[in-house]
Amino acid sequence: QMQLVESGGGLVQAGGSLRLSCAASGNIFSSADMAWYRQPPGKQRELVARITRGRNTNYADSVKGRFTISRDDAKSTVYLQMNSLKPDDTAVYYCSGYWFGNYYWGQGTQVTVSS
Repeated sequence: QMQLVESGGGLVQAGGSLRLSCAASGNIFSSADMAWYRQPPGKQRELVARITRGRNTNYADSVKGRFTISRDDAKSTVYLQMNSLKPDDTAVYYCSGYWFGNYYWGQGTQVTVSS
């Protein structure tokens, strides 16, 4: 089992930066693949970035070069550094963990980018 709690969302101007954090409880974090998803207003949830337990990463084309996903297994935390934010990045951001066929989700954190 894994419980996930996101933090770090907020309101930022276009061109600004935010760092999201996702703290996990339970004892499976280090063997789980972790990801950030987002759901813009009126749209479906989409994958933003993923980091495997081996630290391989992949990103949505829309955020490549601007966002960086990382993890600290000692702290059971995954991060999303978001730079050069755009109004189109406005969404609820969700942390997700995948472990042996099971998905775990956080409650989400709102990111709003003003123009």
